[in-house]
Amino acid sequence: MARLSDIIESFIKQLIESNNESELQIQRNELANYFSCAPSQINYVLTTRFSIDKGYYIESRRGGGGYIVIRKLEFREDKALHEAVSEKIGSSLTYDSGLQIINGLLEHNILTQRESDIMKIAINDRILGALENKNKLRADLLKAMITAIIY
Repeated sequence: MARLSDIIESFIKQLIESNNESELQIQRNELANYFSCAPSQINYVLTTRFSIDKGYYIESRRGGGGYIVIRKLEFREDKALHEAVSEKIGSSLTYDSGLQIINGLLEHNILTQRESDIMKIAINDRILGALENKNKLRADLLKAMITAIIY
């Protein structure tokens, strides 16, 4: 018997496919009521099964009229490139290493100048401040941005 998480994932994917759009808007509470589960179960499925590295982007608005938008990202570039860049970034990244990766992607026309500039600002030490884990955060940010651009 399939686990509830698998059933919810399958249901959401069917909704996306039948919608004939690259995006789906749902309400977390309605979905939780439909499956007779806690909203946190829906959050778990969204977090683990619909992440950027799996080709989805989630936008969430909480509150009484809150909703979730799930966007299926279109793959634009070679998947091997994405995997190689993610591996090079690793789990921790200094600002200088991040600049080298961004500049390399710019030189190979994977990024536009504007995308490059935005990424450089987002991973800058001045933006990340004195966080203890800023190199991990920097790596996660850069991976997410590159994934969003490549897909």
